[in-house]
Amino acid sequence: MDNLNYGIIGNCRSSALISKNGSLDWCCLPQFDSPSAFAKLLDDKKGGSFEILVDESYAISQDYESRTNILVTTFSNGVDAFEIHDFMPRYHKKGHDYHAPPEIVRYVKRKFGRPVFKVKYDPKLEYALADTKTFIKKNFIVSLTDKEKYDTIFLYTSFDMESVLEGEEIVLNRDGYFLISYNEKLLNPTQQRIYLELERTKVYWLDWTERTPRYKKFDEQIIRSALTLKMLTFNKTGAVLAAATTSLPETIGEVRNWDYRFCWIRDASMVIKVMSELGHKNSAKRYLQFIIDLMPKKDEKFQIMYGINKEKKLTEITLDHLEGYQGSKPVRVGNAAYKQTQNDIYGILMDVIYEQLAKFGSDIENSEELWGITKGIVWIVSKHWKEPDKGIWEFREEDRHFTFSKVLCWVAIDRAIKVAKIFNKTRKLAEWVALEQEIKFDIHENAWNNDVQAFTQSYGSYHLDASVLLMESYGFVDAKDPKFVSTVHAIDKDLNNNGLLYRYKNEDDFGLPSSSFTICTFWFINALFKIGEHDKAEEMFEQVLGYSNHLGLFSEDIHFETKRLLGNFPQAYSHLALIECAINFSQKQDEEKLLEPIN
Repeated sequence: MDNLNYGIIGNCRSSALISKNGSLDWCCLPQFDSPSAFAKLLDDKKGGSFEILVDESYAISQDYESRTNILVTTFSNGVDAFEIHDFMPRYHKKGHDYHAPPEIVRYVKRKFGRPVFKVKYDPKLEYALADTKTFIKKNFIVSLTDKEKYDTIFLYTSFDMESVLEGEEIVLNRDGYFLISYNEKLLNPTQQRIYLELERTKVYWLDWTERTPRYKKFDEQIIRSALTLKMLTFNKTGAVLAAATTSLPETIGEVRNWDYRFCWIRDASMVIKVMSELGHKNSAKRYLQFIIDLMPKKDEKFQIMYGINKEKKLTEITLDHLEGYQGSKPVRVGNAAYKQTQNDIYGILMDVIYEQLAKFGSDIENSEELWGITKGIVWIVSKHWKEPDKGIWEFREEDRHFTFSKVLCWVAIDRAIKVAKIFNKTRKLAEWVALEQEIKFDIHENAWNNDVQAFTQSYGSYHLDASVLLMESYGFVDAKDPKFVSTVHAIDKDLNNNGLLYRYKNEDDFGLPSSSFTICTFWFINALFKIGEHDKAEEMFEQVLGYSNHLGLFSEDIHFETKRLLGNFPQAYSHLALIECAINFSQKQDEEKLLEPIN
């Protein structure tokens, strides 16, 4: 497959990727960061898949059911046609709980004729590290691994189980289903119950999108991105994943392959800020609780990232038995970057805390804990802002005084001052204002390069960096400030490659990148819009939208020459920045809905 032509389904507990031909090629159960049950995405032969096979007379198309996360793959030869409706159940139960089991439903809907298909059901549990054996039992098909790495999944189906397992032809005379469950069901599924799961899940997503504002332009792209971001939230703890996958390479055949099934404070905070803008208050509340739960000691420094269950140790290992996506090794599980120091996370977190208080008021739950975190962050920043760090791009070589990190240290203090005013806590205000001014002066003095006429990547550097475009977004400089306008134009000249942005062009630990980091292009479009170049910005935005996959989804990177999607998928960073850009070009059709946002 030349591109990441996959749809994602999910229920805020786990997710799965389905190819444009209807093959389930990636899924981890029972949750996002569990070992894979299907991983053809990372190894064509060993990874395991669940494929729907038809002869070449069938044309195959795929789309989401409008304003939902139900993925519909249509198979038709003109005489016979059927659809696979793929989803993971999620809907409201009594009280405040949600039904979101570790299950995938593949509802088979006959459209007309007598369609014929075969199934290749080939799960490979535990990242295919152990042999998976599959057996037919009375009510289900069970797959399990040996005792050392014991795991099981169950397949329930309305079709003949032997025909399914042997890959024999199935003639579709009526609707049917497949249900993959991590647990054995106490009640055997029936066609009626499975259809009810489909309808309830559809209503859940329709309700959720109804509570998102409508926009005059790019409304469909905003909704699809918002639905994707929602699927990357982990309901149990409030964590937000960077992406649903591990080890999809930034460059084919190279080693820039990382596990993104974790919660980066930076990525997650940016996602939550956007979700709040779209009116989804409960996601923000749960994320803030996630942050509060990570702060047992007032002087404890935040890590840059955590496991979705609040794990602090994310040991990185490689799975050498897997070939990797199109041969791109290594396949990694865990992420060694959790040990890095990145001073920008404090500003990004403080920005989210301030936004929530400004939007929803100081009477929100956990206000006292948020004030405690605010004071703790000011203390940490005051002690460490002068130190170098690894920066937003996680350079694994020596630390530097990265401009973005310094700006976000300023943001941390600026937002802390605003939070103090909201809470009417003014005792330390003069001290904090002095610190904010000191950091601001330091950045103007050391990050601006007169020769380049731009704020550069790090102090004393001549290299440009797309991350400094966020200076305006975070309120450090005004969009009309000549220094910012000049920086945008310098970045346009140096980092813009036919409408796609380099993050930077100085070589890093792995050489010069050959793909564009998708969020950087959106940042640049946003900056163009802010400095008044609206037509150029919108034209560039339309061009980039054309590089998404067939469902409007983006990964982490876009190859400069081929425009193929690369890197982990779908990428939260890319979709949050898409939403920010799209909102620039439009206005809400209605006032924000007065309905209480749904989880």
